[in-house]
Amino acid sequence: MKRRAARLLVLCAALGCVPGLWAADNEAPEGFETLFNGKDLSGWKVNEGGNIDKWGAGDGLLFTKGSGGGWLMTDKEYSDFELRLDFKVPKAGNSGVALRSALKGAPHLDAGMEIQILDDPWYLDEKNYKGLKPTQRTGSIYGVVPPSKDALKPAGEWNSYRIVARGRRITIELNGTKIVDANLDDYKEQAKEHSGLLRAKGHLGLQSHDGRVEFRRVFVKVLE
Repeated sequence: MKRRAARLLVLCAALGCVPGLWAADNEAPEGFETLFNGKDLSGWKVNEGGNIDKWGAGDGLLFTKGSGGGWLMTDKEYSDFELRLDFKVPKAGNSGVALRSALKGAPHLDAGMEIQILDDPWYLDEKNYKGLKPTQRTGSIYGVVPPSKDALKPAGEWNSYRIVARGRRITIELNGTKIVDANLDDYKEQAKEHSGLLRAKGHLGLQSHDGRVEFRRVFVKVLE
C-alpha cells in the first residue's frame, strides 16, 4: 500500500498536481540565476501603463489574469544573456517575451524586442482571426523575423524557450528545436519601424495580452 502511494505521489508530481514539490524543480541550472522564486513577484515590476494587479504568482507559477496588465519587467537590465523559461497558453492565448526593453514604450516597436507567444492554430483559423503573418507566430521576433519551423505544442501544454542574445545575434529554440538564428544587422529596414532592435541593453519581460498565460522555471545567465 505504501509503495502504491509513493508511486502515485511521484506520478502526481510529474503531472504538476503537487505544487509544493515544484520548488525543487525551480533550482537554476549551473551558471544561471532564478528570475522567478515560485512564490511572488519579487524582482519584477510593470512597465509604464502596466497594471500589477493583473499579474499573479504562487505554487510555482507566474501568470497573467487575462488582459490589461501590460508588461511585467525584471528589475535588472541585461545585455548579452541566455534566457530559459516554460510557458503555457490557453485556447486563443496571446503573450510574449520582451528582450532588452525600456520601461516606457512598446517592446515590439521602439522599446526593445518581443518574442511572440501565441496559440498559433487558433489564430491561423480565419474563422477566428484574419491575416496572421509569419512574423507574428510563436517564436518570431515580432514583426521582424519569422520562425523557420513549427515546434509549438498545443494550447494547454507546456512549451520551453531557450533564447540567446549575444551582440547582434539572436537565437531562439522552442522545445529543443532551433527556430530563429538571426543577425539583427540584416534587418536594418525593419528597424525604421522596430527601432528597439537597435538597443543593446534593457529589461526582460512577460506580456499580459489575452487569456491566462502561465510561466515557470524562468532562468537567465549573463554572457560575458
